[in-house]
Amino acid sequence: MPTDAFGDIVFTGLGQKVGKYVRLSQDTPPSVIYHLMTQYWGLDVPNLLISVTGGAKDFNMKPRLKSVFRRGLVKVAQTTGAWIITGGSHTGVMKQVGEAVRDFTLSSSHNEGEVVTVGVATWGTVHNREDLIHPSGGFPAEYVMDEEGQGHLTCLDSNHSHFILVDDGTHGRYGVEIPLRTRLEKFISEQTKERGGVAIKIPIVCVVLEGGPGTLHTIYNAITNGTPCVVVEGSGRVADVIAQVAGLPISEVTISRIQQKLSVFFQEVFETLTESRIAEWTKKIQDIVRRRQLLTIFREGKDGQQDVDVAILQALLKASRSHDHFGHENWDHQLKLAVAWNRVDIARSEIFTDERQWKPSELHPVMTAALISNKPEFVKLFLENGVRLKELVTWDTLLYLYQNLDPSCLFHSKLQKVLADEPERPVCVPPAPRVQMHHVAQVLRELLGDFTQPLYPRPRTGDRPRLLLPVPNIKLNVQGVSLRSLYKRSPGHVAFTMDPVRDLLIWAIIQNRRELAEIIWAQSQDCIAAALACSKILKELSKEEEDTDSLEEMLALADEYEHRAIGVFTECHRKDEDRAQKLLTRVSEAWGKTTCLQLALEAKDMKFVSHGGVQAFLTKVWWGQLCVDNGLWRVIVCMLAFPLLYTGLISFRERRLQAGPGLPRVRAFFNAPVVIFHLNILSYFAFLCLFAYVLMVDFQPTPSCCEYLIYFWLFSLVCEELRQLFYDPDEFGLMKMALLYFSDFWNKLDIGAILLFIAGLTCRLIPALLYPGRIILSLDFIMFCLRLMHIFTISKTLGPKIIIVKRMMKDVFFFLFLLAVWVVSFGVAKQAILIHNESRVDWIFRGVVYQSYLTIFGQMPAYIDGVNFSLDQCSPNGTDPYKPKCPESDAVRHEPAFPEWLTVILLCLYLLFTNILLLNLLIAMFNYTFQQVQEHTDQIWKFQRHDLIEEYQGRPPAPPPFILLSHLHLFIKRVVLKIPARRRKQLKSKLEKNEEAALLSWEIYLKESYLQNQQYQQKQRPEQKIQDIGNKVSTMVDLLEMESLKQRLASLEEQVAQTSRALHWVMKALRDGGFGSEEGIPAPAPQKASEGQDLEPDGRQEEEDVGDTHHVNARHLLYPNSHVTRFPVPNEKVPWERSGASVRNQLQRRGRTHRPAELPRGLRGSGRAPSEPHGPHRTAWTWKPRLLWTQPHAAACDHPVEAQPGWSHLQEKHKENARSAGRKALPLGTLGLARGKPCKLSVQSVCPSIHPTQRRNTCSYSPCPGQFWTLSLVLKDKPGSREPGEILPRKLKQVLRREFWSSFQNLLTQGTEDTGCERNHTGRTRAFASGFFHLVQRLWRPPSLFILPRTVEAGVDAKPETRRALREARTPRYTEGTWTTQGTRTTPGLRPWPSASTSQTRATWT
Repeated sequence: MPTDAFGDIVFTGLGQKVGKYVRLSQDTPPSVIYHLMTQYWGLDVPNLLISVTGGAKDFNMKPRLKSVFRRGLVKVAQTTGAWIITGGSHTGVMKQVGEAVRDFTLSSSHNEGEVVTVGVATWGTVHNREDLIHPSGGFPAEYVMDEEGQGHLTCLDSNHSHFILVDDGTHGRYGVEIPLRTRLEKFISEQTKERGGVAIKIPIVCVVLEGGPGTLHTIYNAITNGTPCVVVEGSGRVADVIAQVAGLPISEVTISRIQQKLSVFFQEVFETLTESRIAEWTKKIQDIVRRRQLLTIFREGKDGQQDVDVAILQALLKASRSHDHFGHENWDHQLKLAVAWNRVDIARSEIFTDERQWKPSELHPVMTAALISNKPEFVKLFLENGVRLKELVTWDTLLYLYQNLDPSCLFHSKLQKVLADEPERPVCVPPAPRVQMHHVAQVLRELLGDFTQPLYPRPRTGDRPRLLLPVPNIKLNVQGVSLRSLYKRSPGHVAFTMDPVRDLLIWAIIQNRRELAEIIWAQSQDCIAAALACSKILKELSKEEEDTDSLEEMLALADEYEHRAIGVFTECHRKDEDRAQKLLTRVSEAWGKTTCLQLALEAKDMKFVSHGGVQAFLTKVWWGQLCVDNGLWRVIVCMLAFPLLYTGLISFRERRLQAGPGLPRVRAFFNAPVVIFHLNILSYFAFLCLFAYVLMVDFQPTPSCCEYLIYFWLFSLVCEELRQLFYDPDEFGLMKMALLYFSDFWNKLDIGAILLFIAGLTCRLIPALLYPGRIILSLDFIMFCLRLMHIFTISKTLGPKIIIVKRMMKDVFFFLFLLAVWVVSFGVAKQAILIHNESRVDWIFRGVVYQSYLTIFGQMPAYIDGVNFSLDQCSPNGTDPYKPKCPESDAVRHEPAFPEWLTVILLCLYLLFTNILLLNLLIAMFNYTFQQVQEHTDQIWKFQRHDLIEEYQGRPPAPPPFILLSHLHLFIKRVVLKIPARRRKQLKSKLEKNEEAALLSWEIYLKESYLQNQQYQQKQRPEQKIQDIGNKVSTMVDLLEMESLKQRLASLEEQVAQTSRALHWVMKALRDGGFGSEEGIPAPAPQKASEGQDLEPDGRQEEEDVGDTHHVNARHLLYPNSHVTRFPVPNEKVPWERSGASVRNQLQRRGRTHRPAELPRGLRGSGRAPSEPHGPHRTAWTWKPRLLWTQPHAAACDHPVEAQPGWSHLQEKHKENARSAGRKALPLGTLGLARGKPCKLSVQSVCPSIHPTQRRNTCSYSPCPGQFWTLSLVLKDKPGSREPGEILPRKLKQVLRREFWSSFQNLLTQGTEDTGCERNHTGRTRAFASGFFHLVQRLWRPPSLFILPRTVEAGVDAKPETRRALREARTPRYTEGTWTTQGTRTTPGLRPWPSASTSQTRATWT
């Protein structure tokens, strides 16, 4: 692949982040590019490919949407291991992606990994591309981002990690890279990635932000090729156009609708779009919307969507469901995608649903993949959905897991060492997998200890390895055979492993996988032994771990499992002490035929051993069959005078011993470890006293009787040590027992003392070496005395102090090393300055070491300062063996000749460093050791107490030298009679199967109780409570923002309203039937939330906002027989100032009677109704009710309002208020219901209504102060119109309320029947008005109702004579069902317009 621009790229001035780049030809095969990226650039094969496309120019996004997009995009890339492919430039959507990656890099830790962002750009459009040309490669190439001087070119984005620059030889031509990028994405999506035994094809998804025609073409091609797309609504332009029409049926995605959307989102270029271009775009959008399974719209904060990452993954799953794998929806494929992405939330919400019931066997392959990939959340999910570990773990599965160990773990390297020592197999033997389970067992035995049996036996010669699963070549390809076929087992198959949960737990622990091991441990049966074994394995691995972080993690995890063992044992001990103690000594077949107590001791789990239950058990063993409340003095007295046992001085636990004959009581007493221990103490003290007596008093050339007794006594001690060495009840072997024996410090001390005694005895028997033999025996006496320290460890007071002394001895050793440096350096310097050529070695040692050491304690060397210089105390030539050689001196003057000042300075420095510095350092070390041991004194003492108890529990009852009788008995049994040794049942016992099963079931039950308590305690922690409260608040906020919650609340309100109405109807029916009176009947509460609300297209009720920004005439209604909502028109869009047609007719003069429907032709408005929507139904009803009250009357009156009492006074007050406020006085009494909310009784200046005169600042028209009601009605008379009243506006519903609604419907029906004009539009209108005015008569009888005809639009531009006629016109009055003007009675209803030929009529009645 020849190129002159490749290598590393560094952006000048933007940090030291190094990226990769390469310049390629446009016809480069994508396989070559993929090989370059994975092999030379070192990129891991992705689990997902995210292709981000959109606007190439900078655009603005809402801050919240930008934050959500950036967070979600990086999250999906980081969690799934995806590649993000963009255009690579520092503009538009590419810049948004780069900034998202930058924010993640700055806020994330080093362990979270790097997000791979690949930019595919055109070489000819890159600014400063000359800096990238290096024929031999740029390592690195420095690139300068110059946005100000780039012109029509673009700079590369500094936040991308890799760049592929496509060159076709052109300059400044954009879009050259698109074909190559498409081929590369397609090639990558066809590749297969295998991990954990599961192979999937790399999925691809297209994410769209903003964009123009090119983005639309990209989306169209992606949908056509079957690539799912995620469109981010709110980002602008094409993305918003597609997002708003995506939910509509294809029939409604019309050219006119797309044209309307383009006019909104493409305002700058909309005028340049031709009809053919719009039709082309509409066709593409229709094709995109038609394949809804591949299109996902991300609406921030809507439909429950919160993050972009969830939308991207849901889009891939939705696209996966559309493909038909093997004749059905491939749920396996979706599950593998979720496992590969490590998104358990997607699996829970999208895959494990009621639509698909999973069989446990179907989840085994992905369970294995989750185990290998260390995805504990998926393991927990599969366990919740029925996977059983006993069915999952077979020989083949376990072998496959160990073959796929993490190469970085320590166990893998130890296993490789074992394999390297394995002898090569003969050629005739068939090949087998490299790793075998007996190799694993060998490493595990090294970790658990040699006291355990191998967990996995070595296969016998001739056995064929059972491989039910093709382990080496397991590839579970989703396009190939079914996954379940590889896990089919042969009939009669039995799982190889004894405990599958144990095997998985060990596999997780050796790799230090905390979460995975925790989940598996919760499934284990022998949980206490499992926890202690895990602690042992981790502590052993930590000893060889070199990484400090891993070492600390292992020790922390070991301590955690020790606490788990303590927790479960505490629950057991609290429930039943006897059964809990059985758990300690039960032989666990699953863990190498060992016990919990032995595992704890080998792991040095001091906290577990020091537990009260364990100590109670050890105390019980220590006292044997004696009661633990026996006083020690009683035991000593009975030891000295055993006939006292018959008196009942000692109490026993068993009643048969307490009340039985004397011989069993004596045997039980002397077999108790506490009695054996004290007998041995008395015997040992007697031995030391006799030994000291012989050394000091009775050491003759010929051995005396006492000395022979010492020899016999020592022989019994030697026999006891040999018994301990060869005592092998567990059949470990002589070598193992020897290692165990010499691992104990006190055994080493015993062997040393015995060997030294033999050496002294040998010298003592030779007459010439009698004195040296006595010296050796004297030294040996010191060693025997030190042996007493082991006896004192049983004491709770002296035992911890002995431990402190042992620790301080280690401190002294390191201190002596430092002290020796100063002693030797000062001694040599002093000896060289004072003495000349001393040849006597003993005096050299005295001068260098001995005198220097004594100087520390205050004994100053002679002649160091020349004060006490005397030749009589020294030998001038060094010939006197009892005197030191004289220092350098003047023989004439008999004065010292050495520099006294130098020796004094050296002495002062030596004393300063040794006496002050080193001695205080030693004291500080002792103090630190004391404090450290003192904090854990109780634990350490209780832990070491077990060794002493175990030693004397298996020791013969007779003390030395009488122990020889017991040894003789054992020799006959073991050697002569060949009876094997047996361990005492008190420390190790094997239970029957039924008893063991019941005990393990009881342990499992208490383990669950322990886990529940742990969860409860975790929830009670303040930090957890704060976190839970925060999560609940976030969840509540998310729920409140969901539309589904609004729908449910609206439905609930509607149901409550229906229930209230039903109860009211029941009460009314009961009252009408004579069951009760009208008194005390509660009236139904008015429905504020749900009254007057129409259903939205998705079935939800939109809550009416009184204070919204939409006018009362805005189209909030639905189309008839449709769920399509009319477009809401804001206030500023309603053309109230629009002029209507000129007035053609004049009003009749005063005195002429006319009916309300007889409006002149000139007063009919010819303007088009504002915001007329498009839709299939053509009838639109828009109401503007305005409730106007006059001064209240007691009854209807026939004279004008001005004649009413008090009217003139109120009018004058109104004028004064208007003048003081600087406003023009309007007619009094026009109080309005502006937006469905009734105003209180006040003047027009307080609650003004909308009049044309106010809009146009004219006062030529003033309505009569007695006007009562304003009704605006828009009728569009076309075929298919509905009956009046069938679809009623919500504003009118709010005015009428529920209590008047039924009456209005009855009156409307009655009015229709009275007119008899149901066949034409005008008749329906008259019937509607008639019913409406009947309602007005019923509801508001006391006031007067005045009707004045006027226009809303045409009345503004009417001629002066018309306005004058309106002012002079007499006001008709409606009283008791009749219209009267000057005493004339008319029939209720409306007459037809003089000309009904127009299709649009707008009238306003006042």
